[in-house]
Amino acid sequence: MTPFTFARAADAADAVRLAAVPDASYLGGGTNLVDLMRETLARPAALVDVTGLARGIEERPDGSLLIGAAAKNTAVAEHHAVRERYPLLSRAIVAGASAQIRNMATVGGNLLQRTRCSYFYDDDGARCNKRVPGQGCDAIDGFNRNHAILGASGACVATHPSDMCVALAALDAVVHLQGAQGRRTLALTELHRLPEDRPELDTLLAPGELITAIELPALPFATRSAYRKVRDRSSYAFALVSVAAALDIDQGVVCDVRLALGGVAHKPWRARVAEDALKGRPATPDNFRAAAAAELAAAAPLRDNAFKIALAQRTIVAVLDSLTGGQP
Repeated sequence: MTPFTFARAADAADAVRLAAVPDASYLGGGTNLVDLMRETLARPAALVDVTGLARGIEERPDGSLLIGAAAKNTAVAEHHAVRERYPLLSRAIVAGASAQIRNMATVGGNLLQRTRCSYFYDDDGARCNKRVPGQGCDAIDGFNRNHAILGASGACVATHPSDMCVALAALDAVVHLQGAQGRRTLALTELHRLPEDRPELDTLLAPGELITAIELPALPFATRSAYRKVRDRSSYAFALVSVAAALDIDQGVVCDVRLALGGVAHKPWRARVAEDALKGRPATPDNFRAAAAAELAAAAPLRDNAFKIALAQRTIVAVLDSLTGGQP
C-alpha cells in the first residue's frame, strides 16, 4: 500500500497551493488516475481534489466557448452549443468511452490521460521507457499493432488514447493553465509532447500546474464537421485510427479545413500537411487522396501496424467526402 494525503481545493489558487509538494497529483473524475494507482504505476504522495472547481460552459459574445476543466465529458457532449457549433467534439466524446465513464470523467482529466500501451501497463517484466526512463521499449520489437506510425522515436512508440483531444486539436482549442508562476494559455496542439528521448514527459505542464479551462475559438465552418473512429470492435475500444475534420467549401473549392488524427502518434496529430494541400483546391476525392497521402508520407510503421497508413488515408478521404454535402 502506498500512503497519500488527500485535500479538496476551494479554488484554482488553493489547488496550486495544495499541490506545491513533491509527487502531488490533481484528482478529477479519476477514471485514469485511480486505475494507475491500483496498478501502482502512479504513486502520488498527495491527491488534490479539483472536482468542485469550474464546471460551467460559457458562451461568449464572439461565438467562442469556455469550458471549465472540471466539466464532465457528458455535459460537454450534450451541451447545445457544442452540438450545434462543434458537432465533431460531441461525436468524439461519445465515441471515446462508455456512458458511465463519460459521466465521471472531466475535461481536464481527459487531456492528461496516459497511454494505454500494454507494455506500459505490464510492470511485471516488460521494459518501458515511459514507465521507467532508460529501461528500454519492448513495444518496438514486440506486438505493436496499436502503436504509433507518426512522430515516434527510438525510445517510445506509444499512442495517445484520447478521442476528445483529437477533436480539440482540429478545433484550435486553447488550454488555460494556472500554476505557481501565474496564469498562461497554451495551444492544445502544443500541450502534448512527442516522445523524443524523454517519453516519460507527456506534456509541457510545469510541476503543479493546473488546467483550469479549455477555450474553443469561434469557427463558423465547424458546423460542417465530423469525427470517425476505426476500432477493432464497435463497443468501447481505443482507436486504431481516428479522424476529426471540419470543412469550408465554396462553389466546390476548399476555402479552409481543419484535420486531426488519433491512434497514430504519441499526441493528437494535427494534419497540417494535408490541410495545406487541400486549401484552394477543388473538394474532390482525388484531391482528398493526394492530401492524405502527403500527410502519411512521413509514416514509419512497425512490424505489425503498417496497415494504419492505408487505413488512415482511406478514413481521411471518407470523412472529407462525407462533408462535401453533395457539392460538385
